[in-house]
Amino acid sequence: MLEGAKSMGAGAATIASAGAAVGIGNVFSSLIHSVARNPSLAKQLFGYAILGFALTEAIASFAPMMAFLILSVF
Repeated sequence: MLEGAKSMGAGAATIASAGAAVGIGNVFSSLIHSVARNPSLAKQLFGYAILGFALTEAIASFAPMMAFLILSVF
């Protein structure tokens, strides 16, 4: 029973990857819309987009870490 619960917990922890993919899509979609509205700010907006991408990807990297912790520690 404990092994099944661990597997379910690890699976639930990896759902964050789907959320991170949606978040990254939103970041770059907003970048495209913003550059289309004001092309002169493209460099500054790209810097903000990369920052948003990095922060969203950091959340995505926590998901496998939590899954491995659930499987190995508990």
